[in-house]
Amino acid sequence: MTMTDPLGDMLTRIRNGQQGGKPQINCPASKFRANVLEVLQREGYIRGFRHVEESQSQPHLEIELKYHDGSPVIRTIKRISRPGCRIYASIKDLRPINNGLGISILSTPRGVMSDAEARAANVGGEVLCMVI
Repeated sequence: MTMTDPLGDMLTRIRNGQQGGKPQINCPASKFRANVLEVLQREGYIRGFRHVEESQSQPHLEIELKYHDGSPVIRTIKRISRPGCRIYASIKDLRPINNGLGISILSTPRGVMSDAEARAANVGGEVLCMVI
């Protein structure tokens, strides 16, 4: 069966893994998911990730979740733009999330980046998700 929202699936796996206190989770690999994970790693929301290709199974991404004093670093991770309803934002529409304590992840013509990076590069795009 095909998956209609691969990014939403990855965000749900991260959310569920942190609720369960898991040190790492797996999700199917794709370049788009890896780009979103790079932004999360750069902003300090996950420890890291790696691409795993085993001969018997499909390639997947191993995501190392991050905790601070036993509680998850990511308090809220929410999909904004969905396959049925795309949300786009220009540079002037990008507002800081939670007074700068959270980020929005955007897909821009220059690649996947956080809202702060998009403001610095002066580009808008599709708002993928919000992380607090």
